[in-house]
Amino acid sequence: MDQNTGQVIDDDNDIGEITGRNLRVLEALLFAAKEPLHLEEAKPFLSDGANIEDLAAQLSEKYKHSGVNLVKRGEAYAFRTAEDLGFLLRREETERKPLSRAALEIMAIIAYHQPVTRSEIEEVRGVATSKGTLDVLMEAGWVRMRGRRRTPGRPVTYGTTPEFLDHFGLEAITDLPGLNELKGTGLLSANLPPDFAVPAPNDGDLFDNEDPLDADDDGDDLLTELSQDDFDH
Repeated sequence: MDQNTGQVIDDDNDIGEITGRNLRVLEALLFAAKEPLHLEEAKPFLSDGANIEDLAAQLSEKYKHSGVNLVKRGEAYAFRTAEDLGFLLRREETERKPLSRAALEIMAIIAYHQPVTRSEIEEVRGVATSKGTLDVLMEAGWVRMRGRRRTPGRPVTYGTTPEFLDHFGLEAITDLPGLNELKGTGLLSANLPPDFAVPAPNDGDLFDNEDPLDADDDGDDLLTELSQDDFDH
Protein backbone atom coordinates (compact mmCIF):
# COMPACT_ATOMS: atom_id res chain seq x y z
CA MET A 1 0.00 0.00 0.00
CA ASP A 2 1.22 3.48 -0.85
CA GLN A 3 1.65 5.31 2.49
CA ASN A 4 1.00 8.68 0.87
CA THR A 5 -2.19 7.87 -1.06
CA GLY A 6 -3.46 4.86 0.82
CA GLN A 7 -3.86 3.03 -2.50
CA VAL A 8 -2.93 -0.60 -2.94
CA ILE A 9 0.02 -1.05 -5.30
CA ASP A 10 -0.35 -4.02 -7.61
CA ASP A 11 3.25 -4.88 -8.52
CA ASP A 12 2.15 -7.82 -10.68
CA ASN A 13 -0.11 -5.54 -12.69
CA ASP A 14 2.71 -3.03 -13.19
CA ILE A 15 5.05 -5.78 -14.33
CA GLY A 16 2.39 -7.06 -16.70
CA GLU A 17 1.94 -3.62 -18.23
CA ILE A 18 5.69 -3.20 -18.70
CA THR A 19 5.99 -6.62 -20.32
CA GLY A 20 3.04 -5.88 -22.56
CA ARG A 21 4.61 -2.63 -23.68
CA ASN A 22 7.94 -4.32 -24.33
CA LEU A 23 6.20 -6.94 -26.45
CA ARG A 24 4.46 -4.26 -28.51
CA VAL A 25 7.70 -2.33 -28.99
CA LEU A 26 9.66 -5.41 -30.06
CA GLU A 27 6.82 -6.45 -32.36
CA ALA A 28 6.83 -3.01 -34.01
CA LEU A 29 10.61 -3.03 -34.43
CA LEU A 30 10.52 -6.44 -36.07
CA PHE A 31 7.75 -5.42 -38.45
CA ALA A 32 9.61 -2.26 -39.44
CA ALA A 33 13.01 -3.92 -39.89
CA LYS A 34 14.08 -4.32 -43.51
CA GLU A 35 16.46 -7.13 -42.56
CA PRO A 36 16.44 -9.75 -39.78
CA LEU A 37 16.83 -7.91 -36.48
CA HIS A 38 19.43 -8.79 -33.86
CA LEU A 39 17.83 -8.63 -30.44
CA GLU A 40 20.67 -6.49 -29.09
CA GLU A 41 19.56 -3.76 -31.51
CA ALA A 42 16.14 -3.65 -29.82
CA LYS A 43 17.40 -3.34 -26.23
CA PRO A 44 17.69 0.50 -26.22
CA PHE A 45 13.95 0.72 -26.93
CA LEU A 46 12.88 -1.59 -24.10
CA SER A 47 12.67 -1.15 -20.36
CA ASP A 48 15.73 -1.76 -18.22
CA GLY A 49 16.24 -5.40 -17.38
CA ALA A 50 13.85 -6.65 -20.06
CA ASN A 51 14.37 -10.33 -20.88
CA ILE A 52 14.53 -9.90 -24.64
CA GLU A 53 14.98 -13.61 -25.40
CA ASP A 54 11.80 -14.37 -23.46
CA LEU A 55 9.96 -11.59 -25.28
CA ALA A 56 11.03 -13.04 -28.64
CA ALA A 57 9.87 -16.48 -27.53
CA GLN A 58 6.47 -15.06 -26.56
CA LEU A 59 6.10 -13.36 -29.93
CA SER A 60 7.12 -16.57 -31.71
CA GLU A 61 4.37 -18.43 -29.87
CA LYS A 62 1.84 -15.66 -30.55
CA TYR A 63 2.41 -15.86 -34.31
CA LYS A 64 2.93 -19.61 -34.45
CA HIS A 65 -0.38 -20.27 -36.23
CA SER A 66 -0.78 -16.89 -37.93
CA GLY A 67 -0.34 -15.86 -41.54
CA VAL A 68 3.11 -14.61 -40.63
CA ASN A 69 5.58 -16.35 -38.34
CA LEU A 70 8.45 -14.98 -36.31
CA VAL A 71 11.48 -16.98 -37.42
CA LYS A 72 15.10 -17.07 -36.33
CA ARG A 73 17.80 -16.53 -38.92
CA GLY A 74 21.22 -17.12 -37.38
CA GLU A 75 21.30 -14.77 -34.38
CA ALA A 76 18.55 -12.49 -35.75
CA TYR A 77 14.76 -12.61 -35.97
CA ALA A 78 12.30 -11.64 -38.70
CA PHE A 79 8.65 -11.94 -39.64
CA ARG A 80 8.12 -14.14 -42.66
CA THR A 81 5.01 -15.41 -44.47
CA ALA A 82 3.86 -18.77 -43.14
CA GLU A 83 5.30 -21.51 -45.34
CA ASP A 84 1.89 -22.90 -46.30
CA LEU A 85 0.74 -19.47 -47.55
CA GLY A 86 3.83 -18.45 -49.48
CA PHE A 87 2.29 -19.40 -52.84
CA LEU A 88 -0.45 -16.77 -52.34
CA LEU A 89 1.98 -13.89 -52.10
CA ARG A 90 4.40 -14.63 -54.92
CA ARG A 91 4.99 -11.57 -57.04
CA GLU A 92 6.67 -11.07 -60.35
CA GLU A 93 10.21 -9.94 -59.61
CA THR A 94 13.04 -8.77 -61.78
CA GLU A 95 14.49 -11.91 -63.28
CA ARG A 96 17.88 -12.64 -61.78
CA LYS A 97 20.45 -14.44 -63.84
CA PRO A 98 20.71 -17.98 -62.47
CA LEU A 99 23.96 -19.00 -60.85
CA SER A 100 26.30 -21.07 -62.94
CA ARG A 101 27.02 -24.67 -62.00
CA ALA A 102 30.47 -23.60 -60.81
CA ALA A 103 28.93 -20.94 -58.56
CA LEU A 104 26.49 -23.46 -57.08
CA GLU A 105 29.31 -25.92 -56.41
CA ILE A 106 31.42 -23.22 -54.75
CA MET A 107 28.44 -22.04 -52.70
CA ALA A 108 27.85 -25.58 -51.45
CA ILE A 109 31.52 -26.09 -50.58
CA ILE A 110 31.65 -22.84 -48.64
CA ALA A 111 28.43 -23.65 -46.78
CA TYR A 112 29.59 -27.12 -45.69
CA HIS A 113 33.30 -26.48 -45.17
CA GLN A 114 33.45 -22.88 -43.88
CA PRO A 115 35.73 -21.22 -43.08
CA VAL A 116 37.42 -22.22 -46.33
CA THR A 117 40.10 -20.65 -48.51
CA ARG A 118 40.08 -20.41 -52.28
CA SER A 119 42.79 -23.07 -52.58
CA GLU A 120 40.75 -25.42 -50.37
CA ILE A 121 37.72 -24.86 -52.60
CA GLU A 122 39.85 -25.76 -55.60
CA GLU A 123 41.10 -28.88 -53.83
CA VAL A 124 37.53 -30.09 -53.25
CA ARG A 125 36.35 -29.25 -56.78
CA GLY A 126 39.51 -30.40 -58.52
CA VAL A 127 39.55 -27.35 -60.80
CA ALA A 128 40.63 -23.72 -60.54
CA THR A 129 38.21 -21.31 -58.90
CA SER A 130 37.44 -18.05 -60.66
CA LYS A 131 37.74 -14.86 -58.62
CA GLY A 132 34.76 -13.63 -60.61
CA THR A 133 32.57 -16.48 -59.37
CA LEU A 134 33.43 -15.72 -55.76
CA ASP A 135 32.67 -12.07 -56.42
CA VAL A 136 29.23 -12.95 -57.83
CA LEU A 137 28.42 -14.86 -54.64
CA MET A 138 29.56 -11.96 -52.49
CA GLU A 139 27.53 -9.48 -54.52
CA ALA A 140 24.50 -11.71 -54.03
CA GLY A 141 25.09 -11.30 -50.29
CA TRP A 142 25.42 -15.02 -49.62
CA VAL A 143 29.19 -15.19 -49.07
CA ARG A 144 31.54 -12.95 -47.14
CA MET A 145 35.26 -12.83 -46.39
CA ARG A 146 35.67 -13.87 -42.76
CA GLY A 147 39.32 -13.79 -41.82
CA ARG A 148 42.85 -14.83 -42.73
CA ARG A 149 44.51 -18.16 -42.04
CA ARG A 150 47.64 -18.07 -39.93
CA THR A 151 49.56 -19.82 -42.66
CA PRO A 152 52.10 -18.57 -45.23
CA GLY A 153 50.51 -15.95 -47.43
CA ARG A 154 47.69 -15.49 -44.89
CA PRO A 155 44.96 -16.53 -47.39
CA VAL A 156 41.46 -15.13 -46.98
CA THR A 157 38.76 -17.52 -45.77
CA TYR A 158 35.12 -17.43 -46.86
CA GLY A 159 31.86 -18.20 -45.11
CA THR A 160 28.11 -17.74 -45.45
CA THR A 161 26.08 -14.72 -44.35
CA PRO A 162 22.78 -14.18 -42.48
CA GLU A 163 21.28 -13.34 -45.88
CA PHE A 164 22.16 -16.87 -47.05
CA LEU A 165 20.29 -18.33 -44.07
CA ASP A 166 17.30 -16.07 -44.67
CA HIS A 167 17.11 -16.84 -48.39
CA PHE A 168 17.10 -20.59 -47.84
CA GLY A 169 14.90 -20.49 -44.72
CA LEU A 170 17.55 -21.81 -42.33
CA GLU A 171 17.75 -20.96 -38.63
CA ALA A 172 21.40 -22.01 -38.49
CA ILE A 173 23.97 -23.34 -40.96
CA THR A 174 23.79 -26.69 -39.17
CA ASP A 175 20.24 -27.04 -40.55
CA LEU A 176 21.65 -27.76 -44.01
CA PRO A 177 20.65 -31.23 -45.22
CA GLY A 178 22.91 -34.18 -44.54
CA LEU A 179 23.80 -37.10 -46.79
CA ASN A 180 20.57 -39.07 -46.30
CA GLU A 181 18.40 -36.01 -46.89
CA LEU A 182 20.28 -35.13 -50.07
CA LYS A 183 19.78 -38.68 -51.35
CA GLY A 184 16.08 -38.44 -50.54
CA THR A 185 15.67 -35.30 -52.63
CA GLY A 186 17.34 -36.98 -55.60
CA LEU A 187 20.23 -34.52 -55.60
CA LEU A 188 22.66 -37.37 -55.01
CA SER A 189 22.67 -40.81 -56.50
CA ALA A 190 21.85 -43.64 -54.14
CA ASN A 191 24.67 -45.68 -55.73
CA LEU A 192 27.51 -43.76 -54.13
CA PRO A 193 30.85 -45.22 -53.05
CA PRO A 194 30.76 -46.59 -49.49
CA ASP A 195 33.28 -44.00 -48.30
CA PHE A 196 31.34 -41.02 -49.77
CA ALA A 197 30.29 -38.51 -47.14
CA VAL A 198 28.78 -35.04 -46.86
CA PRO A 199 30.53 -33.05 -44.13
CA ALA A 200 28.53 -31.76 -41.21
CA PRO A 201 28.10 -28.01 -41.79
CA ASN A 202 30.32 -25.79 -39.68
CA ASP A 203 28.67 -22.98 -37.75
CA GLY A 204 31.10 -20.43 -39.18
CA ASP A 205 32.77 -19.38 -35.90
CA LEU A 206 36.38 -18.27 -36.15
CA PHE A 207 38.79 -21.14 -35.83
CA ASP A 208 41.93 -20.97 -33.70
CA ASN A 209 44.07 -20.74 -36.84
CA GLU A 210 42.12 -17.83 -38.29
CA ASP A 211 42.44 -14.07 -37.75
CA PRO A 212 39.51 -11.72 -38.38
CA LEU A 213 39.97 -9.36 -41.29
CA ASP A 214 41.32 -5.94 -40.49
CA ALA A 215 38.85 -3.06 -40.69
CA ASP A 216 40.54 -1.72 -43.81
CA ASP A 217 40.94 -5.15 -45.41
CA ASP A 218 37.70 -5.06 -47.37
CA GLY A 219 38.73 -7.21 -50.29
CA ASP A 220 39.20 -4.44 -52.85
CA ASP A 221 42.32 -6.22 -54.00
CA LEU A 222 40.13 -9.08 -55.22
CA LEU A 223 37.80 -6.80 -57.12
CA THR A 224 40.60 -4.97 -58.89
CA GLU A 225 42.01 -8.24 -60.19
CA LEU A 226 38.80 -9.24 -61.95
CA SER A 227 38.84 -9.69 -65.70
CA GLN A 228 36.29 -10.84 -68.24
CA ASP A 229 38.05 -14.22 -68.38
CA ASP A 230 37.06 -14.79 -64.76
CA PHE A 231 33.41 -15.08 -65.73
CA ASP A 232 33.99 -17.64 -68.46
CA HIS A 233 34.73 -20.54 -66.12
